[in-house]
Amino acid sequence: MRPQFEVSQIIDRFGSQFMEQCQPNNFTVRTLDALQKCRTSALGGHKDVCDCCGKQRISYNSCGNRHCPKCQSNKQALWVDDRVCDALDVKYFHVVFTVPEALNRICMLDSKRFYNTLFECAWSVLQSFGYSHYGVESGAICVLHTWGQNLGLHPHIHCIVPAAGLTLKGKLKHISKQGKYLYPVRMLSAVFRGKMLENIKRQLKQSNQLTQYQTLLDDAWRKPWVVYCEPPLGNAQQIVKYLGQYTHRVAISNHRIQNIGDSGVSFFYKDYKDKSKKKLTKLSGPEFLRRFCQHILPYRFVKIRYYGILSSKQKQKENPLLAKEKSESKLKESNQERIVRLTGFDRFQCPFCKTGFMNTVELLPRIRSPTNVLYPTRQLSV
Repeated sequence: MRPQFEVSQIIDRFGSQFMEQCQPNNFTVRTLDALQKCRTSALGGHKDVCDCCGKQRISYNSCGNRHCPKCQSNKQALWVDDRVCDALDVKYFHVVFTVPEALNRICMLDSKRFYNTLFECAWSVLQSFGYSHYGVESGAICVLHTWGQNLGLHPHIHCIVPAAGLTLKGKLKHISKQGKYLYPVRMLSAVFRGKMLENIKRQLKQSNQLTQYQTLLDDAWRKPWVVYCEPPLGNAQQIVKYLGQYTHRVAISNHRIQNIGDSGVSFFYKDYKDKSKKKLTKLSGPEFLRRFCQHILPYRFVKIRYYGILSSKQKQKENPLLAKEKSESKLKESNQERIVRLTGFDRFQCPFCKTGFMNTVELLPRIRSPTNVLYPTRQLSV
């Protein structure tokens, strides 16, 4: 069912207040502008007519922005389908690298550099443990998330790691792992903490900010860091579909928004400190947008990365551990045919009579405003 309230409505209602209070950068403004215009006449569209019942339908174009709650389902379905074809016929383990809340201040100094460091340290730890424990270079698919359930800043990386690796002789080796976890969790946490803080200190020293944040780093060192590990949940296809739940998520889905009023925005969240109970919280409109914009990733930042035997370079090589081969018929499928197969939804089918198909009879041009509707005094660069 289509949700009653959407993020675009919040931007439309409180966007101007948020701009005045927080003065976001141009990239954030353009992102909010895209989300506000998504599936409206501002982006144009097309008029369709059913070839059976003759009913008309007007459909407006999507913004396609990766932060938009309405534009991710098809991308997610196609991504999961591609990864299932590339999956190895081995066990997969789910590993999550998190950092203490105390480092959020450092993250906000330069989020792009902080997230890159998070990726580098997470893979460095997994790579070194693969060498030391099994004598192989392992692999991983890593996905960055930056939010918690209440929209607070909570950078962490979800990884799926196969129980396989590349030996020094260049041969792919299957790891026979009988235990619950692929690597010792406490050792992972300690090594990750050391690598992450070492990199942060070096970066702060280069920018002459180490003295200012030394106390904060000392506190972060004393706190226990948590690397969450899950045992294998099933075969390769199941674990890839499980990770697919995390790949194309945005900070909040429209279905979680309970109400939008003059006093603010109410939305549901899971309280993991209280047995994951579903609770309702309320924020003012500008504060909601401020928290939401914390999770707008830097320009052209890559949030899904592939390492080791799961990297693009290794995919091109013949792999004896592939769980599934691509058939010729599948290779010839268009994206629309794949979406119908994966989701069961055909956007060309008539929603009225359910038997005919919609044919486009007219293209509707997009409507461009010369100024930013969120902040009229600021010009938008196209």
